[in-house]
Amino acid sequence: MSELFDELPDSKKRTEKNVGARRVDQRKKLRRTSLVLFLAVFLIVCSAMVAWPHVRDLLNLNGSVAEDYAGEGTEPVVVMIPENSTGADIGAILVGSDVVASQEAFIKAYNADRRASSIQAGSYALKRQMSASAALAAMLDPSSRAEVSVTIPEGFTTQQVAARLVNVMGYDAADVDALLADPASLGLPAQAGGNVEGWIAPLTYQFTPDTTAEQALSTMVGHRVSEMKETGIPEDQWQRTITVASIVEREVNWPEYYGQVARVIENRIADTSEVGGRLQMDSTVLYAVGKTGGVPTKAELETDSPYNTYLNPGLPPGPISNPSLDVIKASHNPPAGDWLYFVTVNFDTGETKFSNNLQQHNVYVEQLREWIAANPQEGQDG
Repeated sequence: MSELFDELPDSKKRTEKNVGARRVDQRKKLRRTSLVLFLAVFLIVCSAMVAWPHVRDLLNLNGSVAEDYAGEGTEPVVVMIPENSTGADIGAILVGSDVVASQEAFIKAYNADRRASSIQAGSYALKRQMSASAALAAMLDPSSRAEVSVTIPEGFTTQQVAARLVNVMGYDAADVDALLADPASLGLPAQAGGNVEGWIAPLTYQFTPDTTAEQALSTMVGHRVSEMKETGIPEDQWQRTITVASIVEREVNWPEYYGQVARVIENRIADTSEVGGRLQMDSTVLYAVGKTGGVPTKAELETDSPYNTYLNPGLPPGPISNPSLDVIKASHNPPAGDWLYFVTVNFDTGETKFSNNLQQHNVYVEQLREWIAANPQEGQDG
């Protein structure tokens, strides 16, 4: 047989060899392709086996009915939902608090309501053993939010803040007073000198029912510190600026006058002749005697206190209220002016007039008296 093959022309021999080589290459490629296909199918099958239980639970395609409670629930319970929680995460949390019977039931209700993705992080007042649909509906109802809203108005003193926390959050007054007397745990900066006054940011806060008094006050102080950092005011000027602003806040309610009143304060501190460096501000005297409004009596004006700016020149030893951020900014950079006096001549419009001498100031004071005479009830309220 080999002899016959040897007798074939050279071209015929080369052709037979090429065909054989191609067949070997084809068999090798086929084996490689089969191996690749096998591996791909194997990986797909493995992935499907791993994913199927989760897909089955999410879609409830296993033919069974997800366990679910019926009705609106039993006893109250507060549930905390963290940031970035998915529907499955929320379902697991609700199961853990026995709000819903199964994660699957909640996921089914969640997927059926396009509003469900709007559920926000926070605390919710729910009930144990609710149906999944009832639990979802409750979480979509704003009235179910369990946060307690605490509003601290601009110009509140720290004692007013303490009373607000006791009334709204239900804290024990003695516990709050103890924290204010020894505020080392509240995060006060060194400039505050251990005095919380002025270092509570007046805002509306949302606290969960289990927030402690220490946590609430720390949050308020922390917000003030963050505000001060954002103003760009040098840290060694923070306490002085807040002290000035706290007086401005208690003296005038109209934003257009914040800067001018701050300028009056600075001018009076620097004056050595007409006012002798004394601010002579009623707000500081009222703070000294524990009041937050009204007009000080003659006896109160004679109160021996470092906060009595009728008797003592310069700024009081610390803030007398918790001023707003706008007042702080205005007090740090007041406009130029030579004013030494100011008086609000119309309590309805807030019109306030400024002067650099006592004679002109007395003219404006007379305008105030005329306004009060024409508006006795308003004047009394003011």
